[in-house]
Amino acid sequence: MQAKNSEDAYGWVAILLHWLVAVTIIGLFALGFWMVDLSYYDPWYRQGPDIHRSVGILLFMAMVLRLVWRLLSPPPRPLPNHQRWEVVSAHLAHVALYLLIFVAMVSGYLISTADGSAIHVFGWFQVPSVTGQVKGLEDTAGAIHYWSTWAIVVLAGVHALGALKHHLIDRDSTLRRMLGLA
Repeated sequence: MQAKNSEDAYGWVAILLHWLVAVTIIGLFALGFWMVDLSYYDPWYRQGPDIHRSVGILLFMAMVLRLVWRLLSPPPRPLPNHQRWEVVSAHLAHVALYLLIFVAMVSGYLISTADGSAIHVFGWFQVPSVTGQVKGLEDTAGAIHYWSTWAIVVLAGVHALGALKHHLIDRDSTLRRMLGLA
């Protein structure tokens, strides 16, 4: 399998980035959903958010790489059996997913740095606050983060259902292409 996408198939880089981002987002959502109910005395009270923030920063870097790769290696053309509405809605869904993912990551960053502190990424490096202390920023960013992450999960679910529809009902190679099997 080649690294770059062709007109008919995804390359291994796009496939790897797609599934890495998908699994990471599911993991971050699950961790975030779980950790908001932790009590102050829970051993995960500090560790859960530290992991969530660190993985979120790494996801941001992966998403920037994914955007650059998408510009360098455009996705394959739609399959001939895809209807125009399917092509347009898939494109709009991808744009919305990219935007929502970046909104979630930026808002998560703002929640964590609203007090002026840096984010320590697994002790490897720090990402400093660009805002300094901003009163009320944590609450506003928190609301945006909450709703954008739920929107990502819902839209990703619709995206997955679309892939399953193509695989099980239309019996085309849409899903197999993203699994590297077509």
